[in-house]
Amino acid sequence: MRKLACTNENPKQGSLDAEDSPPLDPTLSLWHFLAYQLRFLREKEDLSLAEWGRWIGVARSSVCNQEAGRQRLHESQAKIIDARFNTGRLIELLLWFARMAHNPNWFRQFTQYEQKSTSIKVHHADVIPLPLQTDEYTWAYVQAGNSKDFRAEQAARLARKCAIRDRDNPPYLWLLVGEAALAQQVGGRSVMRDQLQHLLTMSELPHVSLRVLPFTAGANPGVDGYFQVISLNDREIAYAGAQKGGRLIEDPSEVKEFSFMFDRIGAMAASENDSRALIKRWLEEST
Repeated sequence: MRKLACTNENPKQGSLDAEDSPPLDPTLSLWHFLAYQLRFLREKEDLSLAEWGRWIGVARSSVCNQEAGRQRLHESQAKIIDARFNTGRLIELLLWFARMAHNPNWFRQFTQYEQKSTSIKVHHADVIPLPLQTDEYTWAYVQAGNSKDFRAEQAARLARKCAIRDRDNPPYLWLLVGEAALAQQVGGRSVMRDQLQHLLTMSELPHVSLRVLPFTAGANPGVDGYFQVISLNDREIAYAGAQKGGRLIEDPSEVKEFSFMFDRIGAMAASENDSRALIKRWLEEST
């Protein structure tokens, strides 16, 4: 049985058992179990990473990343594997349940998606979204939280913000912000004044679309909380926020529901120019 590590060596040059990393622990999550099962099936067929990749239509590196849990299997690939092994849709159903279940490593995967995104849509009714926060505004919310290490939490949030905003080719940011986020005196009058001025500056950038949902908009579909939709090169994923954690959503049909909700909220928001006027009004209130 052939076992190949995730290296650049020629897969036909013999076994690399000594360099091979162990399989993921299948008891940690359904994603780990799925990756474990994929590797088991490949090795059972005595296929190299490259051979398996040609079979499901991806590069050798992608197979390696799938088996290491760094990249997710696509539904079309799951169907190819099920057809080959006559599994009764085992891999396809494992993929479906993994997408629906809680993943203990979900936030790490979420931040990796942010770093690879081509666009990010964010709706937040009460808080300025992280990519447009000043460091002082971020710090005020870190101190209001329940982290055991405020400085480490601040550093993590700033690193995440920079990874999104300061890339050579940053993602297009579509942001829907409730007027309540402009009115809230986070960190005091001085911090909020700087934050509102920063919002105006960021709203002028060519890759940023910032729109405010005014108080006069009334009831809207975003009442249940913060969410975002992340576009990657080949698909979209979503994230729904909640107290004590959130939920990473990879099921395509559910992601579409969040995209539709974002559009519905956007239809009720002020235009970009009117949104800037609202920000300026609250900026005057803070001076």
